[in-house]
Amino acid sequence: MRRPPIVPTLIVAAAAALMVWLGVWQLHRAAWKERLLAEYTANAALPALDLDPVLAHGANVPLAFRRVLVTCHARDAVPEARGGHSLRGEGGYVYLVPCRPGAGGLAGRLMVDAGWTALPLHGRRLSVEGIVAGRLGSADDGRPVILTSAAATPPLQPAAPVSIADVPNNHISYAIQWFIFAALAIGIYLLALRRRDRRLPPGA
Repeated sequence: MRRPPIVPTLIVAAAAALMVWLGVWQLHRAAWKERLLAEYTANAALPALDLDPVLAHGANVPLAFRRVLVTCHARDAVPEARGGHSLRGEGGYVYLVPCRPGAGGLAGRLMVDAGWTALPLHGRRLSVEGIVAGRLGSADDGRPVILTSAAATPPLQPAAPVSIADVPNNHISYAIQWFIFAALAIGIYLLALRRRDRRLPPGA
């Protein structure tokens, strides 16, 4: 094989190295996600938590997928509709209401899943006042925290809470894809060099 061109070789080598790095990074992400899912599973088995003191004092406690009790103050709120499921797995719509409209911090991010319906509610306002019992979803920083109420707000029916099984964990497959891309890039480049050597006359 003739001497490969320097610039294309460096470009392919850099691209392949980047793909390998991305694959290794995804493996690290997979290990992190497994630890996170184990934490979620442990949280789901804990006793119900009174969330009011946490909201008042900002206590650092695990919240994701916890069963909680919290006092909400939402009257005649305009709900946010999302696709969701009933407890029996039927598809339809769930309606989210802010637990404490206008509040700051975690209280301002807390949204109550007031219930499920098969058909959309048009122009309907919902009130969620008093103690709400249910299960939280994930509690990522800066994003809404969904509390699925165990007792639906009429005329809604109880909705299915967020499941830990719904948390995506595709990092291993992503890592394999990056490793395959790196191998393909190197293999294609080697084939291109081989075809070039066959076409060039001796001494070219």
